[in-house]
Amino acid sequence: MIDVLKLLEKDSKLTAQQIAAMLGREQAEIEAVIAGLEADGTILKYMTLIDWDKTQDDSVTALIEVKIAPQRGEGFERIAERIYQYEEVDSLYLMSGAFDLAVYITAKSIKDVAQFVYARLAPLEGVTATATHFMLKKYKEKGCVFNVASEQEERMLFV
Repeated sequence: MIDVLKLLEKDSKLTAQQIAAMLGREQAEIEAVIAGLEADGTILKYMTLIDWDKTQDDSVTALIEVKIAPQRGEGFERIAERIYQYEEVDSLYLMSGAFDLAVYITAKSIKDVAQFVYARLAPLEGVTATATHFMLKKYKEKGCVFNVASEQEERMLFV
C-alpha cells in the first residue's frame, strides 16, 4: 500500500497498469488498493503542479505565521477550522517554534494579502500576533524543480 501511495504522490497520472508493472503485481490488485485508499480518505485528491510564472497570472503567495492563545478544551482546533475555511487559504499547518500556525495563501495582490491579515485573520479571537512573508521565487515544490537551469546557464555565460 505504501509503495502505491509513494508512486502516486510522485506522479498522479500513473495508471493502475503502470503501477502494477513497476511493482510486479497484478493490475486488479492495484485497482483494488487504489479504490480502497480513495474510499477511506487516504487519497484525498489528485492534483497538478503548475509553474504559474510561465502564465499571465500575477497572483501573490504569502506565508503568514500566526501566534495563538489556545482555547481551553479546544486547543488550536477551533481557530484552525475557521482559518482553513477562507477561500484564500491554500495550506494550514500547526507548527512548533515561535508561531503556532503557518498559513499559506494566494491572493491577487500584496494589498489583498494585507487586507486578509488585518480584516480576517488578526481580528479572530485568540490570535495574538501575525508575521507575513511574501514568496519571491519558487525553486522547488513537492520534489519538482522549477526552471532553474536557464538562470544557471545565463550565469555561466557572464562568468
